[in-house]
Amino acid sequence: MVVNRYTDLEKKLNIQFKNIDLLDAAFVHKSYMNEHKDKKREHNERLEFLGDAVLELVVTEFLYKNYPGKGEGVLTNWRSALVKGKHLAEISQKLDLGLYLYLSRGEERSGGRKKNYILANTLEALIGAIYLDTDYKTAHGFIHDHILKQLGSILELGLHIDAKSRFQEISQEEVGVTPEYRLLKDDGPDHNKNFVMGAYINNELVAEGTGSSKQKAEQEAATQALKIKGWENYELQTKGNN
Repeated sequence: MVVNRYTDLEKKLNIQFKNIDLLDAAFVHKSYMNEHKDKKREHNERLEFLGDAVLELVVTEFLYKNYPGKGEGVLTNWRSALVKGKHLAEISQKLDLGLYLYLSRGEERSGGRKKNYILANTLEALIGAIYLDTDYKTAHGFIHDHILKQLGSILELGLHIDAKSRFQEISQEEVGVTPEYRLLKDDGPDHNKNFVMGAYINNELVAEGTGSSKQKAEQEAATQALKIKGWENYELQTKGNN
């Protein structure tokens, strides 16, 4: 049994855990366990795996029930915007989840508490812990209050528009070239890998993106590329005129 270092977090979440060890496990990054092999505990990747599935189901169910007039393509784009790593990382930051992470010394020095992919994965692990410790209804409530409520602002800002499509469209119009994506790195177990993809124009690396799948990493790379090229507003205006 771990000492409850999560009193403030539980108040912020409005959830009191019955099993504090389960909550604690949500914050154990795999790098920490690589340095503490003697400790009889598990890192958070299995909880992240579960939380990702719970999150996807809750978001899909919400969109299906609340937007009956929208087609599959639209709902898929909205869901992607709600569950993408950058959005989850922003919510994780608002909840100060980085404060509770167990990290290796190297990951600590490299700013692991502020890395988007670590924060996004931690939020998914927290969702998994909430689901296991309570029930689907409580996990649903947490996801609704902290993630689904952001849909309005996401649509208003145009963040639901597929970044890869935008990047390709503008690249073809501006430089006459279709972007390419290449795998730069991957690590982690087969069931829960982390990928780093590069977005290239004319064989020049424009930006990198990280995600739990190659597709998610490509989307993040395209999002970063739009920022680096200064094409964010241009892209939205072009879409609006189509």
